[in-house]
Amino acid sequence: MATAHAIPHPGIQEAHHEDVGFWRTYVFSTDHKIIGIQYAVTALFFLMFGFCLMLMMRWQIAHPTESVPLVGPLLFSIFGDMAAKGAVSPDLYNVFGAMHGTIMVFMAIVPLAFAAFGNFVVPLQIGAPDMAFPRVNMASYQAYVIGGLIMFVSFFIPGGAAQAGWTSYSPLATSIASDGQTFWILGMVCLITSSLLGAVNFIATIIQLRAPGMTWMRLPFFVWAQFVTAFLLLLAFPPLEAAAVMQLMDKVAHTSFFLPTGLAVGGALANVSGGGSPLLWQHLFWFLGHPEVYVLILPAMGIVAEVIANNTRKPLWGYKSLVYSVLTIGFLSFIVWAHHMYLTGMGTRVATFFQTTTMIISIPSVIILTCMFLSLWGGSIRFNTPMLFVMAFLPMFGIGGLTGLPLGFNYSDLHLHDTYYVIAHFHYIVAPGTIFALFAGVYFWFPKITGRMMSEFWGKVHFWGSLIFMNLIFQPMFAQGMAGMLRRMADGGANYSQAKAPGLIGGLSDHFMGLHPYILYAAVGLGLAQIPFIINLFWSIKNGQKVTSDNPWNSTTLEWQAPTPPPHGNFPQVPHVYRGPYEYSVPGHATDFTPQNEPEQPVTAKR
Repeated sequence: MATAHAIPHPGIQEAHHEDVGFWRTYVFSTDHKIIGIQYAVTALFFLMFGFCLMLMMRWQIAHPTESVPLVGPLLFSIFGDMAAKGAVSPDLYNVFGAMHGTIMVFMAIVPLAFAAFGNFVVPLQIGAPDMAFPRVNMASYQAYVIGGLIMFVSFFIPGGAAQAGWTSYSPLATSIASDGQTFWILGMVCLITSSLLGAVNFIATIIQLRAPGMTWMRLPFFVWAQFVTAFLLLLAFPPLEAAAVMQLMDKVAHTSFFLPTGLAVGGALANVSGGGSPLLWQHLFWFLGHPEVYVLILPAMGIVAEVIANNTRKPLWGYKSLVYSVLTIGFLSFIVWAHHMYLTGMGTRVATFFQTTTMIISIPSVIILTCMFLSLWGGSIRFNTPMLFVMAFLPMFGIGGLTGLPLGFNYSDLHLHDTYYVIAHFHYIVAPGTIFALFAGVYFWFPKITGRMMSEFWGKVHFWGSLIFMNLIFQPMFAQGMAGMLRRMADGGANYSQAKAPGLIGGLSDHFMGLHPYILYAAVGLGLAQIPFIINLFWSIKNGQKVTSDNPWNSTTLEWQAPTPPPHGNFPQVPHVYRGPYEYSVPGHATDFTPQNEPEQPVTAKR
């Protein structure tokens, strides 16, 4: 079956592979582009699902014990007494909290940032015909889907899904009577396996399948970001997978890897052999958990770099500094994990070490952000939708990074740990940070995927609504956290408020408690702001303006030199690379961009 291309390329249709049918083409495909689209669609679904869980949590906090509008009867039909009268009970709140974090991190943002964009873009940017191991690539997506289905099904079992938080701390995780935590562990094993398969594939592809002339320092920064991210996944996930298996054994086989001697549950000694260490789970989890933060952010930084270079019409400032900084982050991210554990009673010497490494890792992050800001200077900036999301990413990520510094010092983290301040800090990194970059990537590469443009007008409506409401949600949480409001409380801290106990020293004032309804309204506004994006995305697939060339953004990197949409094998012939990735506005060149595969022009000697 011939592929219809937006721009005719003689000979491609004739050379295309044979018709393999619908199932092999779109379901069990080994083509990296189809797999990337599969990851994107699935991850966007989970992103929406995780967002809906957050909305129900915010409703419970703002209006405790009241029925959730529209979906209250559905909640009762699924969860029974956990959602009596359609309201979110504390137990159900714990379910939603644990699964919101798990879904957003492991099933939405990481698959979208690393697997979806990485699968579609990386082989094209390095001039490869496909990933190094196409069948492993297909298996990676299938493991991801299986893990996601296990997580989704766990909502419908008796007792509901996991309730021990997205960190699944022992011994709490093995003490809850329901089977939700068992499903959570099984799902995590599948998701981790998926990430490991993908990581190996990306590393092999980038090392082995680069086009002739594509030296390391000619790689687009997005490829560097994906390369380092793959190593983070490959090295950090195995300890958590081993820990998950051990926690599963504690749950179903009555071992005690993480269960201590003398453990009391419900006021009585637990019937366990003991001798385990709950802190061991925390070490193994956070050894993955902090590199995971950079798994979230590095692909986003790669997208931001591509969009900035293209829309400023000038090379990235400090390309080599960006590369060395991302490599430094990759190394340092493995020696900062225990700053999540200051309250476990670690000694001052150990705490000092992790404080020091935490401050040091902020340096390459600042270098990357500085290079991106400086790249804007003197540029002829095109303020299209991808560029607007990128411009917002820079200060939003800056806010997230700066507010993380107090959490890196044990003496300030003592007061801020597990408060709303932590929620605000982390979400500024991930929501108006990473997710804004992912939106920029969708708008930027959509023409290459479909051969059509998304609507600029509705894209800008989506951007401004998202930017405003995102800040209205998370900015107040900094103040609430510094006032002492703790996270993971189904009533939002009402039991510790001055209204509940007048005259209570340290009780939360009506001012901070009164912010909850406004945060709910902002969250609803953020959800409504995504409607233009959803409609724009699906409408543009068939009805968007057709591109008039393979390179509608006038970009320099190789993916824009391939046919649109790229056929099986990507390129009509093997591309040859002659220069770096960001040769914009080169003096004397006929256009303001010089593609990587454009041969060098001979210099004519002056007479």
